[in-house]
Amino acid sequence: MGLRLFTLLGVFAGLIVAAVVAAGAYTALKTPLQASPNSNLALENCTPGPCKDLNGYTIWVSNVRLDNDVVRMTLKFKNSSPSTHASPEDVQLIDASRRGSPLITDASGCNTWTRHEFTKKGDTFGPVNICFRVANTTQPFLLRWAPDEGAFCCETELKIYLS
Repeated sequence: MGLRLFTLLGVFAGLIVAAVVAAGAYTALKTPLQASPNSNLALENCTPGPCKDLNGYTIWVSNVRLDNDVVRMTLKFKNSSPSTHASPEDVQLIDASRRGSPLITDASGCNTWTRHEFTKKGDTFGPVNICFRVANTTQPFLLRWAPDEGAFCCETELKIYLS
């Protein structure tokens, strides 16, 4: 009976340790890389900015403007990665209060798009004009982009300013 109890306690302790390690690894993967201003680390390999490239899948942001509490912008995508689509659910705007906003369509000129399937490497999609409603209009805004690139990849944030 004593050996069985020690075995059971060992299994539970192992599961707890594994959960703590998994949570730490997940947190480390979600934390964006911070480079100092004088660093030689190249942050982007796409031009013209603002843009982000994740494993060959690139998003460009242009025409960023503020209309009361609505941030308007134009997005364009180019895919040379394993990702299969561009989806409106993949983008979210974070304001200075760290509040997230999904795309809105209830203001004039604010559109969305249906999921776009990429058929071959190098396909482009866009430009699409989209909008987000923000609670705090202080710049910069963060565009959170989470394309479907696999189980452990990718989510990134792109710092954007008004044009």
